[in-house]
Formats: sequence, structure tokens, C-alpha cells
Amino acid sequence: MNIIIVKDNQEAGEIAAEMIAEKISKNPKLVLGLATGSTPVSTYETLIKMYKNKKVDFSQVKSFNLDEYKDLQPTHEQSYRYFMNTKLFDHININHNWTFVPSGTDTKNPETYDLEIEKAGGIDLQLLGLGVNGHIGFNEPGTKFDSKTAVVDLTPSTIQINARFFDSPAEVPTQAVSMGLASIMNSKEIILIATGANKAEAIYHLVHGKVSEQWPCSILQNHENVTIIVDQEAAKLLESN
Repeated sequence: MNIIIVKDNQEAGEIAAEMIAEKISKNPKLVLGLATGSTPVSTYETLIKMYKNKKVDFSQVKSFNLDEYKDLQPTHEQSYRYFMNTKLFDHININHNWTFVPSGTDTKNPETYDLEIEKAGGIDLQLLGLGVNGHIGFNEPGTKFDSKTAVVDLTPSTIQINARFFDSPAEVPTQAVSMGLASIMNSKEIILIATGANKAEAIYHLVHGKVSEQWPCSILQNHENVTIIVDQEAAKLLESN
């Protein structure tokens, strides 16, 4: 596990973007796993700048997003499909038909998403954020390590944190479709970004804690190619060990 400590989210995003661009330069047909939320925005902004400066070409890249809110249409402003379009896809030369996000409206057979990933050859590089309770994707504490893409329930704490993106907490979906922990672990390489003091406990459990379903992120200790990018606040419990 490679740990990079940075000064802030902006620097984290720049480093992650440079790593992604380098992978694409070596493999133009890279299959990317992508995340949403506030954490990866700086990564996507940097990738857009790099594309405009002709430093990266997305024309042959395929992408698979981690998750989507259940029952939200792709056009809903808080859907993750809308997020990805507006924060990244609409600003680069990626083929929109090769950008995959779990369907929040057709949820009868969510496990077919894993089959689509397999057809693409598997995810070469997966970008992750981190929840304060240790969730990756929407795999909340207690999620089985062998889980695949499924409809999952969101914890009250996750709903409360995500309420800032909605007009009121009552509008936040209580379920999502999420790649499972086994789906994530099948990725050939993983980059996880976490910034802020509220992520420090989760980062501690990710790096030093017992591998336990109560801290889903701890499963990453079992992956052979993981880079953790954290700021000093998120890393503060690591530095005392």
C-alpha cells in the first residue's frame, strides 16, 4: 500500500489526475472506475485541463462508475450520471456510449453490471473516495466482502452527510445501486483519495485496523496495488503510529 500525504484536496486531485493520465498514455484503451461526490472534483477538473492542453486523450477509454441513487432519473441534477456528465464527460473527448453508470431506475438485475465490466476486460484503475464510516462506493459497514453490484440501503449517517446536495434531507434517496466490495477488489489498481479530519478514523482503520466488515475500506489491505492519497488532517492518526 502506497501512502501519499498532501497539503489539500487540490493537490490530491492533481496527483490522482497525473496518475490517471500516465496510465492512459501507456494504455489508450484503459478501463477506468470512477467515483462521485465532492472529493474527486479536483481530479476531474485537472483531467479536463490536461485534455484541453492535449496532455491526455480519452477517445478509446471506457469508464464504469461505482454507484447511482435508486429511483433517480439520469437527468436528475443529483443523479450520479448527471454529475459525471457535467463534471467530466461533457468536457473531454470520451465516447459517451462507453461511459457506464449503474441504472437507478432499472434495478431488477443489478448484478448484470459486473458482467458488463467483465466484457470490457475488467477495471484497470479504480478511483475511490471514502465515507466517514469507512464505506467505499455505497458499501456501508456490515457489507459482505464477497458482495457484487446490488441495491443497498444507506445508513442514516450517510443520508445526513449527502443531504447537503439536496434541498432537504427528506429528498435524499435511502437506497442506491452500488458496485460491491468484491467488484471493487477485482480492479487491477486502486487510487483512494480522502481529505479532512472527519476521514482520519476511517483512514486509520483502512491502513492499520483489523480487516473487518465493520470498516469496509479495510478490505483494501488485501489488494496488492493500492495508492492512498490523503491530506495531513486525514492522515493525523497514521502519524502517531
